[in-house]
Order: sequence, then structure tokens, then C-alpha cells
Amino acid sequence: MQIGPYTLDNPLIVAPMAGVTDRPFRTLCKHFGAGHAVSEMMTADTALYAQKKSFYRANFDGELAPIAAQIAGSEPETLAEAARYQVANGAQIVDINMGCPAKKVCRKLAGSALLKDEALVKRILDTVANAVDVPVTLKTRLGYVNGEENILRVAEMAEQAGIAALAIHGRTREQMYTGEASYGLIREAKRNTNIPIIANGDINNPQKAKQVLELTGADAIMIGRAAQGRPWIFREIAHYLQSGQLLPPPTVEEVHTVLLRHLDDLYAFYGEYSGCRIARKHIAWYTNGLHDGNRFRQAMYAQETTSAQFQVVDAYFKSLLGQGERLTYAV
Repeated sequence: MQIGPYTLDNPLIVAPMAGVTDRPFRTLCKHFGAGHAVSEMMTADTALYAQKKSFYRANFDGELAPIAAQIAGSEPETLAEAARYQVANGAQIVDINMGCPAKKVCRKLAGSALLKDEALVKRILDTVANAVDVPVTLKTRLGYVNGEENILRVAEMAEQAGIAALAIHGRTREQMYTGEASYGLIREAKRNTNIPIIANGDINNPQKAKQVLELTGADAIMIGRAAQGRPWIFREIAHYLQSGQLLPPPTVEEVHTVLLRHLDDLYAFYGEYSGCRIARKHIAWYTNGLHDGNRFRQAMYAQETTSAQFQVVDAYFKSLLGQGERLTYAV
């Protein structure tokens, strides 16, 4: 797949997820074979960029190219200014968020709330695409409310504005993350436009990835929640798409090593206090469904230092070796 001048190694993309797709997570997913990753959402209000949270989100040091920064807001010129800022900061692709369903984002008429105002959508796309000399992409949903899906009109606007790729989550904002993703309108958007289309929503295993690619004709798929605690899903999908064969689950030893390295990266990136606390959700995702996982997580949550947290995780995975060579999850 091509995004502007950048040719991706494969059609597997890490979805932007607030509080998740920081630099350590993006790097890890790329290590496991993701062809591309988009940063977590950053506000278009550059006056807030001096805040510590914004500093971490805009840190691309040492990241594999192409580097993509996602921006969110509702004012065309403010978004254009944010796009220019991110390019100066090292971004090689700018992504516009029109898909986030969170109430605090939609209350500011940003994220998926923008889909209620198609005239504003057009102004934003035109303004941001003309503001920078790098590819601009768009992440959005089928529409704002059920029965009033407007993705086909938005896709047409995106193409006319020169948007380099369009990622579509197969739900409306009204659905949030409930029910099942629908792919029919994504298929129509692909048929009706000449820009790369990326399908997103409920892609959680290799078979589903292949099914969605074939059903929609999309150029790529975007994986979000299914990669939390399971970054090797990109390796599994890539292998299945190439060979038609499923890889066995990773070994306990491999996941043990991956998680400890992930923790080291989080601690180095965020520091002692934030590193320990941000790591908790990642550890919980890695261990969800594993033997004696609830007891372990309660012990892990009680740790207040990175060294103690690391030791508890290390000891837990060593105990799992007695349960078998490969990971087994409770059904």
C-alpha cells in the first residue's frame, strides 16, 4: 500500500488509540510486523503542547519511518497550524481524527462529532491538506448516528481534498464500540473512490483479517484493541495472509521476554512514577485470561515502584512455565 511517497511493507496498520499507541507500543508493533502505526490523538491547540502529556505523545525519537502524527480539533486553521507543527517536529504523515467517539472529545465538536457538519468537514480537509507538504490522511467512522451514515459523501470530499488515505471504522459514533462492525459501506467507499481505503473495526484474528480484506477490497486493515497485550497479532496475520496457515501461540518464554522489554521501554520513556502506573494497563492486557491472572493482577496493582512491579511480573511468568510451553487462555 502507498501513502504519498511511502510504500508500506504490508497492509497491517496499528490504529491510533489514546493512552495506548505511544512510541514504545508503536515500536513494539512494528517489531512484530505492523507495516505502519499512527500516533495517539494530539490536540490541535498548540498552546497545550508544553504539557507533559503532549510532550510524550509527540515524541518520535528513533521511530521507524514513516512517522504519522494524529491531530484532533474542530477549527480548520487551528488544525492546519497543528499539522505544520507536527511536520516540523518530525512527522512525515499527518492524520486527522474524525472518528473518536469519546464524550469529552465530541463535546468540543471534534472527533466523530465533526461528521454532523459536512461543510466543516470539507473546510478542514481542504485547509489541512493545503497546509503541509506531507501526505494527510483521515480516520473516521460510518457517520454520527445510525440510519444517517454519510461516509460515502465524506470519502468523496476526502478524495477531492487530496487526502492520501482514508481509514474507516465500521461503526457510527452512536454505536461507540457496541455491537458488530459493518463493512458494507467501507466496500462501497472503496468502489467509489480512487484513494487507498483502510478497513477498521473488530479485526481480532488472522481469519477475520483475511475476510475483511476480501469483503471490502480495502487496501489495508487497521488493528486497534486486538493488539493490546498481543502485539504479535501482526505477525500472526501477516503469516496467515501469505501462507494460509495459522501460527501456534507464542511461547511463555517469548511473551515473558517481550513484556519485560516493553516494561523497560515504558519505564525509560515515562520515568519512575508515570512509567509504573502506565505499565499497569499493558500488564493487565498481556495477562488477561491466563492462569491465576486475577490473583496476579491484584498483586501487581499494589506495587508502587517500577522495580517491584518488574519483579512481580518476572516471577509470574516464571510460574507459568510450569503450566506448559505455550500460552493458554481461559475461554
